[in-house]
Amino acid sequence: MSQKEMKEAFVSHLNGTTVLEITQGLCFPAFCILCRGLLIIFSQHMCSFSHTWKTGFFIDFVVLIVPMVATLTIWASFILLELLTVLIFGAGLFYQIYRRRTCYARVPFQKILEKFLNISVESEYIPAISCFRVITSAFTAIAILAVDFPLFPRRFAKTELYGTGAMDFGVGGFVFGTAMVCLEIRRRKYMEGSKLCYFTNSLYSVWPLVFLGIGRLAIVKSIGYQEHLTEYGVHWNFFFTIIVVKLVTPLLLITFPLNKSWIIALSIIVLYQLALDFTPLKRLILYGTDGNGTRVGLLNANREGIISTLGYVAIHMAGVQIGLYVHKNRSHIKDLIKVACCLLLAAISLFISLYVVQVNVEAVSRRMANLAFCIWIVASSLILLSSLLLGDVILSFAKFLIKGALVPCSWKLIQSPATNKKHSESLVRETERREPSLCLITALNRKQLIFFLLSNITTGLINLMVDTLHSSTLWALFVVNLYMFSNCFIVYVLYLQDKTIKFW
Repeated sequence: MSQKEMKEAFVSHLNGTTVLEITQGLCFPAFCILCRGLLIIFSQHMCSFSHTWKTGFFIDFVVLIVPMVATLTIWASFILLELLTVLIFGAGLFYQIYRRRTCYARVPFQKILEKFLNISVESEYIPAISCFRVITSAFTAIAILAVDFPLFPRRFAKTELYGTGAMDFGVGGFVFGTAMVCLEIRRRKYMEGSKLCYFTNSLYSVWPLVFLGIGRLAIVKSIGYQEHLTEYGVHWNFFFTIIVVKLVTPLLLITFPLNKSWIIALSIIVLYQLALDFTPLKRLILYGTDGNGTRVGLLNANREGIISTLGYVAIHMAGVQIGLYVHKNRSHIKDLIKVACCLLLAAISLFISLYVVQVNVEAVSRRMANLAFCIWIVASSLILLSSLLLGDVILSFAKFLIKGALVPCSWKLIQSPATNKKHSESLVRETERREPSLCLITALNRKQLIFFLLSNITTGLINLMVDTLHSSTLWALFVVNLYMFSNCFIVYVLYLQDKTIKFW
């Protein structure tokens, strides 16, 4: 076998892992982000820590990115132990912050909690959504390179037909995260004008993705880069899937009310599953029009990528509904706790539904993006989002206890304890001014597509220069960490310099 064939075989015919293991792995970075915030508060209070752009990058990279690399590689078999370690570390930090609190030092815990639950926060900005997008982006970036090394567990790679691999969540999570911050949610007045103008602007925003998709196709074919044929097909790639999603969803949002997105999502995926079960559609996806796996013709060549876009459209519409719900104007901490609990209950309900669907209908299939796949993606996304929201509440409580605590990419307390309103407002403005220059999470969130492109380019270059199949564990770990450090640092510097590439 040639090197290309060996690499293709290395990532093919895999069956994935359990839903529980992937869920545990998704919760881990959420707890890391909480520990990062507590560590910043503790260091500011105890050590008069100077939070410069360099130290900000270092803390974010070490506390978030490095543990994610380890979780997907050398620590993959110890996820429960990692979760327990992070929880104990976080609990220890919180206990120390509570003991050394500078506000309400002699007030009982119950009274402090009552005051905290009534405090107001800046509700227009949802840090949990930013962290969700960063986690899915970083997770995907790590996996697309690490999967080519032996130290990456094969159960985490993309599945061939049925099953749940950790990398299968990456594409669905990316679509879901993008939907939660789509223009239709952030600027609803954008849809109130001419529908034709709105759709025309949506069409215009897609052209860079067409360029990127065609460019990736041309490069991959010209250099003979390894491909997983049953992932999207011969010519199709993820950029083309995003293009279709961004063309179809505006039409749906023009036709139907924004707050009925969940009905649209449910209708699409149920009808699609019925088509898979009661029409030749499933046979077409798996075996082509001749029943023998032909790749002759545009549809046969790209049947997986083209038809599976229906599932991603449904995931996007579900993400729009969740984004709309989370972005509702809620000014008090207790309201945000209710949101997190509702999302958690919805996630549990969806996991129960997933079990029923897998037993009675069909197992999860990323290749077809079927009903079970969409339920799994939405349920896992809600687990991650609710974990991040609850983590933000705990972090806000820690900020509430320490006068002047500043944590980048976290809720801003409108009423600061033991201070007057005027001082509180000035503190918010100072936080807003300082935050953009200090936070890797904010940089990756704002430059998500640039980070994704850079990761794809550097992954290709590393694969061309390094014999990934025969690399030792230590060398592979060094390469993946260096690759993530380089990509994160470049995006961080671009953000600090306010360099923007507008794609949509």
